[in-house]
Amino acid sequence: MSLMITPQQRQVIYRARRGLKELDLFFTPYAKFAYLDAPASEQAAFAELVEQEDPDLLDWFMGVTPVPPRFAGLIASMKQQRDAHSA
Repeated sequence: MSLMITPQQRQVIYRARRGLKELDLFFTPYAKFAYLDAPASEQAAFAELVEQEDPDLLDWFMGVTPVPPRFAGLIASMKQQRDAHSA
């Protein structure tokens, strides 16, 4: 993991706290275990993802509506993180 966290990364991690349990199950493990080690392009995608509205996010994660292509790989990765760190 990166030893230095930039102010921008800190802000993204803070914004990842959704306050909606269904979304926090996906966002928290990714922010805690994968975000800082992710490539810059994935970090940028995550920064964009945390700016999306909760109803849209919930629909994407639950498979109610198709995931926009720019987020498809990231959301798949976040689901893997959730599965790997759920107990």
